[in-house]
Amino acid sequence: MAAVRSIARYIDRRQAFFFPAPAVAVLLLIIILPIAFNLYLMFTKWTIGLGDPKFIGIDNFIEAFGDERVWNGLWVMIYFSGASLALEITLGLMIALYFNRNFRGSEIVQAIYIIPFAATPVAVALIWRIMLNPEIGVLNYLLTSIGLPPGLWVSSSQMVIPTLVMVDVWKWTPMITLIVLAGLKSLPHDPYEAARIDGANALQIFWYITLPLIRPVLIAALMLRSLDNLKEFDMIYTITQGGPGVASETLYLYSYNVGFGFFKAGYGSALMVIVFLIVLVFNVLMNRLRRDTLAI
Repeated sequence: MAAVRSIARYIDRRQAFFFPAPAVAVLLLIIILPIAFNLYLMFTKWTIGLGDPKFIGIDNFIEAFGDERVWNGLWVMIYFSGASLALEITLGLMIALYFNRNFRGSEIVQAIYIIPFAATPVAVALIWRIMLNPEIGVLNYLLTSIGLPPGLWVSSSQMVIPTLVMVDVWKWTPMITLIVLAGLKSLPHDPYEAARIDGANALQIFWYITLPLIRPVLIAALMLRSLDNLKEFDMIYTITQGGPGVASETLYLYSYNVGFGFFKAGYGSALMVIVFLIVLVFNVLMNRLRRDTLAI
């Protein structure tokens, strides 16, 4: 009994360590260990199923700098992410400004508006894949029904990225709208009353009061969305698989194809680390910009 009481007192004194232990163990198992294994693989040459990993230092990164598909994937990622983020922030702000007004049925309109955001990304992508089909898709049917020529959409290397941007904007703009709308609801009323008394019009009020006050919220929304957008996979893979050719193959999708399509685990891990560093640098810059904005 004395031994049992002693163990109980020991556990009681150190409960701050014992209670989190199961959660820490799970994190080690499903998060930290895979990351550590990926960091090890990026310095190796290993084709899955053909022998053991062979340490090659930074050769994978040297190969990446000379790989044309890496540069193509980087350009596609910048093109896709830049266009979609710019449109989502702009449209999200405009729609949030509209929803910030009192009008009849606003709750119903907002509930319907957020349906794309609430839907599963893969399900949305599958629906759009059918709609964008050049032969049986509803979009081409609508175009031809009003006398316009059908579009190639994702079958054209020139049209595929703008089409994917359109789908991404349709899906994720409601998320930006909700974030910005929450920020608009929290703004103080005094600056607006003072501006109206001074005779400022709606555009001046927006440019000199609303936009400066809401800028930290816009940057936060941009940061949150960019975490997913820069490594977009589900929607692009479901609709185009990176095609036609490699016209819509982002760097993130190429790293997946290398690792799980070509089974080059070492090279694929190195590419994944490059994607992670790009996302990290972008978000560090956005976070610094947000802090500087708050300090003004």
